[in-house]
Amino acid sequence: MSRRTDPSQWSYRPLIWLAVATFSTGIDGYVLAGLLPAIADDLNVEPALAGQLVSVFALTSALAGPVLGTVTSRWERRGTIGSSLAVFVLGNLVVALAPNYPIAVGGRVVAALGGCLLNAAVTGYVIALTPIRHRGKALSFVLGGWMTATALGVPVGLALGQSSWRFPLILVSVVGTVALVGILLRLPHLHLPAGSLADRLRPLRQPRLLAGLLVTTGILCSSYTCFTYATIILSPAYPGGWVIIAIMFGYGVASMLGNAVTGRLVDRFSAPRVLTVVLSGLLLNALLGVFTFAVGAVAVAGLVWFFAAGIGNGGAAVPQQARLAALAPDSAAIVMALNGSAISLGLALGGGLGGVTLAAGSPSYGLLGVAAVVLAITLALHVVVQRQGAGISPGAGTGSRSERRRSP
Repeated sequence: MSRRTDPSQWSYRPLIWLAVATFSTGIDGYVLAGLLPAIADDLNVEPALAGQLVSVFALTSALAGPVLGTVTSRWERRGTIGSSLAVFVLGNLVVALAPNYPIAVGGRVVAALGGCLLNAAVTGYVIALTPIRHRGKALSFVLGGWMTATALGVPVGLALGQSSWRFPLILVSVVGTVALVGILLRLPHLHLPAGSLADRLRPLRQPRLLAGLLVTTGILCSSYTCFTYATIILSPAYPGGWVIIAIMFGYGVASMLGNAVTGRLVDRFSAPRVLTVVLSGLLLNALLGVFTFAVGAVAVAGLVWFFAAGIGNGGAAVPQQARLAALAPDSAAIVMALNGSAISLGLALGGGLGGVTLAAGSPSYGLLGVAAVVLAITLALHVVVQRQGAGISPGAGTGSRSERRRSP
């Protein structure tokens, strides 16, 4: 039987340790990219090869996420979360202590195996445990750990990395261990309803669900087309160093704000409506950004564009995950694993697309134009997914008013 909280007694307390866990994965997801020169020098490889430590993590996550999500879909959820977090911590310790590049790559593979399952298991746990009317706030709270990592963990990690690139990974391991202890001591057990693996996989045959996962890929692709090269885009007005760290802190705060706001909006309106507004805002911001950069208004307009993008990118996560959960409410664990793969694919595509654009001779602000094209396609795909579902009653995971009336 699935153990759920009484809506009248629901609280954030059991979710605190999940937020700490996502905080640790958030630091890991962002901080290494800013330390690649130091990593390359210490491990005696070229910077481009050091950059593959990021790519290996993303590729492993994309390939392993659906497999691990399927294999573990019937496991008790707290045990799954604890096990995956332990593997993630172990992988980061291996990288932090690696004497050479091959061992560092192996550590990144181990960390990715734990991290991709952890993120899917955490989201599935929140969706299964939380009453419908609180689901948007609950997802926002837990995913806020990732956003907080961008705002606080990454600047701290980059500061520590000035002494040694290994220190931020030790920080990730320490935070992850604290989260693991809290999860094992405080998180309630959760058994999902019994059912065959074939029953759980059946919703994945829906073209609409697969198209919805491509929306995730599009959002992350457009984001990382620019975010990966943010220092280059902003460099005409803001050279590197501590100024960029401060700007990254501001981006993280903006992401936290977007995440918090949409989490509450999803509980008042339907997740697809909220996502439509977010995607439209991101597209408009990218188009305005291209124009203002083209006329040379980098100093002010650059920060406005970057922070607005932070709000939109941070705000897209909750409505998108809630919408995916509604498309396949009985296969949340598997769907969230697939969503993790869609995220990793978007990260890889965004970084690659941005690199190809710059290599082709485009000015740095041309990346905003590329992101706008990706966003336009993503918004169109999102609209198609919604129209295909017109007339179908929403399932668990959306926060519409009609659901709140039906919820106990």
